[in-house]
Amino acid sequence: MPAILDRLVKQIKAKGKSEKAAYAIATSALQKSGNLKKGTGKATVKGTRRGGMSPADRAKDRAAKKSGREKSDYVYSAKTNRATLKKSARKRGSS
Repeated sequence: MPAILDRLVKQIKAKGKSEKAAYAIATSALQKSGNLKKGTGKATVKGTRRGGMSPADRAKDRAAKKSGREKSDYVYSAKTNRATLKKSARKRGSS
């Protein structure tokens, strides 16, 4: 099973879903996002790359793509699974 699928299934199960439901939800979501090949549980090139990233790397990558900033401008919070701008990056961006 691809690493990205395994992680998402664990997250969904932690929210109280059955294993069967978690696999169905995760597979559907990852196929829609292009991380799994349509109709299969096999990872695409994108899915393999993202599966090899840590949760912090993925969060920083999401934030950087959304804002157009560098990944290094962000700091990761494991508690919220989100990346937020570093204070020093905020100052640079406001000038």
